[in-house]
Amino acid sequence: MTLKNTNSKQNGKKIVGSVMIIGAGISGMQSALDLAEVGYKVYIVEKSPAIGGRMPMLDKTFPTNDCSMCILSPKLVECGRHRNIDILTCSDVVGLAGEPGNFTVTVKKRPRYVDPEKCLGCGSCAEECPVNVPNEFNQMLSKRKAIYKLYPQAYPNAYIIDGNKCLKLKNPKACGKCIKVCPVDAINHSMGEETVRLNVGAIILCPGYELFDAELRGEYGYGVYDNVITSLQFERMLSASGPYEGHIQKADGTEPKKIAFIQCVGSRDVSLCRGYCSSVCCMYATKEAVIAKEHVPGLETTIFNMDIRAFGKDYEKYYNRAKNEYGVRYVKCMISSVKELQQTKELRLRYRTEDGTMVEEDFDMVVLSVGLKPTAESLELAEILGIELNQYNFCQLKELTGVQTSREGIYVAGVFSGPKDIPETVMQASAAAGDSAAFLAPARNTEVVERVFPEEKDVSGEEPRIGVFVCHCGINIASVVYIPSVIQHVEKLPYVVYATNNLYACSQDSQAAMKELIKEHKLNRIVVASCSPRTHKPLFQETLREAGLNPSLFEMANIRDQCSWVHMHEPEKATEKAKDLISAAVAKAATLKPVKKVTVEVTREALVIGGGVAGMTAAVSLAGQGHKVHLLEKSDRLGGMALRINEGFNGEKVQGYIQKLINDVKNNPLINVYTGSDIVEVSGYLGNFKTKLDSGQEIKHGVTIIATGAEEAKPVEYLYGEDARVMTQLELDEAIARNDEKVKKARNIVMIQCVGSREESRPYCSRICCTKTMKLALKLKKINPDASIIVLYRDIRTYSFNEDYYREARANGVIFVRYEVDNKPSVKLVSNNGTSALQVTATDHILRDSFTIDADLVVLAAPIVPPESNQRLSQLFKVPLNPDKFFQEAHMKLRPVDFSSDGVFMCGLAHGPKTIEESIAQGKAAAGRATSILSHETLESKGVVAVVDPDKCAACLTCVRLCPFKAPRINEKHVAEIEAVICQGCGTCAGECPNKAITLQSYSDKQLIASVDGIFANAAPASN
Repeated sequence: MTLKNTNSKQNGKKIVGSVMIIGAGISGMQSALDLAEVGYKVYIVEKSPAIGGRMPMLDKTFPTNDCSMCILSPKLVECGRHRNIDILTCSDVVGLAGEPGNFTVTVKKRPRYVDPEKCLGCGSCAEECPVNVPNEFNQMLSKRKAIYKLYPQAYPNAYIIDGNKCLKLKNPKACGKCIKVCPVDAINHSMGEETVRLNVGAIILCPGYELFDAELRGEYGYGVYDNVITSLQFERMLSASGPYEGHIQKADGTEPKKIAFIQCVGSRDVSLCRGYCSSVCCMYATKEAVIAKEHVPGLETTIFNMDIRAFGKDYEKYYNRAKNEYGVRYVKCMISSVKELQQTKELRLRYRTEDGTMVEEDFDMVVLSVGLKPTAESLELAEILGIELNQYNFCQLKELTGVQTSREGIYVAGVFSGPKDIPETVMQASAAAGDSAAFLAPARNTEVVERVFPEEKDVSGEEPRIGVFVCHCGINIASVVYIPSVIQHVEKLPYVVYATNNLYACSQDSQAAMKELIKEHKLNRIVVASCSPRTHKPLFQETLREAGLNPSLFEMANIRDQCSWVHMHEPEKATEKAKDLISAAVAKAATLKPVKKVTVEVTREALVIGGGVAGMTAAVSLAGQGHKVHLLEKSDRLGGMALRINEGFNGEKVQGYIQKLINDVKNNPLINVYTGSDIVEVSGYLGNFKTKLDSGQEIKHGVTIIATGAEEAKPVEYLYGEDARVMTQLELDEAIARNDEKVKKARNIVMIQCVGSREESRPYCSRICCTKTMKLALKLKKINPDASIIVLYRDIRTYSFNEDYYREARANGVIFVRYEVDNKPSVKLVSNNGTSALQVTATDHILRDSFTIDADLVVLAAPIVPPESNQRLSQLFKVPLNPDKFFQEAHMKLRPVDFSSDGVFMCGLAHGPKTIEESIAQGKAAAGRATSILSHETLESKGVVAVVDPDKCAACLTCVRLCPFKAPRINEKHVAEIEAVICQGCGTCAGECPNKAITLQSYSDKQLIASVDGIFANAAPASN
């Protein structure tokens, strides 16, 4: 390895090309990986013994129900072994000196009492330890030893001693059993604290969150009644790696038949200084209710709530599926008390229904959906770093920046800036990385180590020596498939010289062991039987490269998705199917050959499509990192939808901000602006795109960012377009700005929510409408305090700190009346003393009786809808749309700005409805992700690509017409040729070529036939 290290200066000041990230949850890891890939040294400071944060505690993630650990594990491993990421666990920041661009951070490292460099993670020490203490990771539902590993897949893969519980640390003459059994002398009880000082250019704060202490809501009986638990305890109960191995059980060990979920425990509660909405509780309760019903057939689940806040992308659909397909019951009320019945231990909930009736209902278990709050450590950290906090002690963002704190050079990502879900956390993490990279641009690549793989072994002349690794995946696989029987079968297969099983094959220790076993047994092909190749294949292939093998000498058998999950009730048959799948993989592996990758140069310029807030933000961020940008806007001016918005939700002067952003774009010599332009043709591939405009001009660029924005829909109901007094939210905003007489004179105003959204034709929530309603209502009250304002709504979705505006609107006399989708309000014109009046009729959800209002204004919360141009861009760039015609990200949780097609990214309203602040953050995130390509001079092909036999090719154009990625072309010799860097390995061309002239590498007919034969072949002695 070689170290690049040159001093860089900006305006005469030293700039350091390294970043400190405080906190190693998903936001910290994402920021670290983004920065390390674009040329910055990263130090992660984590207070706990392992990285990962809260996400390893979760079972599944909504709305896709992906296994949380399965999607997180590759990032854990990647972070753990990245050459430019140093991880300091059991560490705290205790001091800060210096200035932005050149900070000195003092870090105190607490003793681990186990040397992580020596520890094998074997667990012998924990087996011998006589001390049992409550397991915090399992939320006190189980015990752990005084020497322990935080969770099975933890990185570092090393144990730690609990200094407060260890007998030997209390009395040096006591115990010491762990020392005697440790095979590598890794345990050292004399370790002390260590202080280190690190020189960094910027800091990103990702300290995560704590859960609200449910005991503070004593009326629910938490800590008193055994069967009242928190939502995170229920997550650990659901998890395959949890204390009950995924079995839901009451305190007495029996299965519950009825479970109640109580929402807003520690959220939306002014009495406890928790006036904000925690944003995620409604959805995680819905997910837990759905998953619980899968675990326990016939289980009844009820969610008691004030409003269901399913405002994220595809969350409304998930909520509807929970109701309509899974039978999750939702009851709108506040629970007044929970009492335990002494004899049965059932829990009696008392609540008032919407019609005013008091009801008592018994449940076997109650789950409290606890809210999120800042950690105690983060408050101390804020004081050390000198940054401002808001009234709830979350980090105060500098307005309209998305990630900047009150102190230059210090950024924030994740829940510390406000309650948010995983996708928003990951977006903000990439945005913070992007801002940090732009801030430290002069020092890029000054402190990083170049990546060097060992020389690849030539195995072409060797007989196959196959190693097979079978994964338990916690109990995802092992609870259904009998692993010992599978191993016995595998050991007898041809060419298998080594077979073993792992609790988690993707964990850091398993990856390290795999490299050693490849060397020890001279393995030249590897088969892993575990979960989906879609998420994990690149991880294992990277391990092969580190062991000196070509990554194409690898095969996976998906015995989770395709076996244990779909045959969970037939373990014997599932075990036999697992054997068959592995047999097929082994037979195919024996035929695998090394595949050489193609290297191409990168055009280090970007095309940004869309000149709204997100697009301009992305352009400025990229230019700030030294990259040339082509900004394309189809209209004749920049600004997008924000040109119609005068004030942000927090009082920001949007028009002044937009004008400054436009000036920044136009005055930046690295940004070329094309207004009134459209795209007619796109060609090329990752790193080398060519886009032709309607003007005839051709732009060459390495990456594309789609920021096409969205529009306010035009309603087709409630007399919109027929009467000028019926207007949309944006139209009212504009009317207020121009001092419209209709607004000034209005005495009776009705605001109708969810107009044309959350219905069959548009089954999504537009996210911002409820908060916009609160702000407009407060403006109207300021104009005319005596005005009567009634809001007709289905659910109020003022998430995070926007809840304050909902409470303020109620305090100012705004009246809120709920309506049901099957009993919507009506608006009609009636004559009144020679004039026409707008008569609004609705049904009061409490009195269950209709009422009529003569309104001076009717304001409609119309949905945000994607532009029609999305469909065309989708086809030009070969990127998908979701059913609602917004662009579809590669992975909803962990790749929220990436497309599955490499080199193309998205941001802003093109991705889905969001606020200006969120669009700014996502614009910076897309720029940060795009920089991971633009920062490299060359790129490699994926390896598995299609190749053409020119002797068989008839130049029939079948492959050219069918390829979804435009990889084939007819060359000057009149035969097809596949551009390796464009090819995504989908195999469409190989399957459709009439002359069989095209072969997908690693998927030839010979290899696929061998795979099929492997299923039916009798087991034969291993060839050693």
